[in-house]
Amino acid sequence: MADADYINSFLEEARDICSRIDREAARRAVGILAETRKNGGRLFILGVGGSAANASHAVNDFRKIAGLEAYTPTDNVSELTARVNDDGWDSAFVNWLKGSRLSSKDAVLILSVGGGNEEKNVSVNLVNALRYAKERGSRIIGIVGRDGGFTAKTADACVIIPPLNAETVTPQAEAFQAVVWHMIVSHPLMKINEMKWESVK
Repeated sequence: MADADYINSFLEEARDICSRIDREAARRAVGILAETRKNGGRLFILGVGGSAANASHAVNDFRKIAGLEAYTPTDNVSELTARVNDDGWDSAFVNWLKGSRLSSKDAVLILSVGGGNEEKNVSVNLVNALRYAKERGSRIIGIVGRDGGFTAKTADACVIIPPLNAETVTPQAEAFQAVVWHMIVSHPLMKINEMKWESVK
């Protein structure tokens, strides 16, 4: 495929993905997060790889723009690698949530391309964390790609980024994670602090 053709194709896919995102699932996510903040709960954001980088960015936005106390385990490389080294990768996130005293007032947000799949041995750390969140009565939100995996089966609200092209599932899913969480933090029910460039006259 020629350079210009690929660029056109990728951007056209992005446009089509945007038009197919489930608006009702996004509204449910906003409602859950607004309620979590109102009740004094916290938001724990879990992601791996590119989704881990997105989790770190999202923590900033939920704290600074939406005034919602938020954390991600991948921001503390010392603790995360100690847990992986001592206890194993599959239990690293669930043990971090236990150490964070996850409660029914809190919410867990999963950012993932596949959403976790135990049978295929993909992101089992997310699956274990989700099971624990359910045990604790925490609300679960997902922004995931493909079919949503275990996250879609478990979440109270799950925004699935529709996979329109098998060759670009990961870049589109990770890009649209950012689109969706930025939409959430800037939503009138969530945004309590002005963003810099919106405040500059």
